[in-house]
Amino acid sequence: MTAHLLTSARLLAIAPVAIAFARPDTLHPTTVAGLIVLAIVTDLLDGKVARHQGTATAGGMLFDHSTDCLFVSGGLAGAALAARVPMVLPALIVAAFGQYVFDSYVVHRQKQLRMSTLGRWNGVLYFVPLCGVALVDLANLVPIPLASTLLTSATELVAHALTVSTVVSIIDRATATARS
Repeated sequence: MTAHLLTSARLLAIAPVAIAFARPDTLHPTTVAGLIVLAIVTDLLDGKVARHQGTATAGGMLFDHSTDCLFVSGGLAGAALAARVPMVLPALIVAAFGQYVFDSYVVHRQKQLRMSTLGRWNGVLYFVPLCGVALVDLANLVPIPLASTLLTSATELVAHALTVSTVVSIIDRATATARS
């Protein structure tokens, strides 16, 4: 299996997850959870497969990171439409990713993406509220007292923290050039 096929599987999961979060009656919660697990697994594997097969390229990295951005911002936009995460978070993710690409290719004139530590951690952690929303929906299938409430609160807390850390990341990247 090639790395691009793994990334493409994640790309194909974007619309179903976004729609299911916006309209929870469209897909069963286990299907949504399965699509998120598929996205996480393919994200963990695609780079490893590319390096193992000797096919890792800057273009492949851009495809991977673009797909990650579309997956998390799409899923979180669906969740935001259902008032489950802050509406501003998916917009900030898209803005931060656009800045990441612009900064790498235009400002620094590099031939590949130029990562930052905070941006990398944010990119990983953007999957957490998606998992949280999916877990809330799964918890609602089996009435466990307080499980849904606690998971909802934890998901909202993480989403708000990511909103703040994304703003900090945007400011950090914007001022990094001036500082250097």
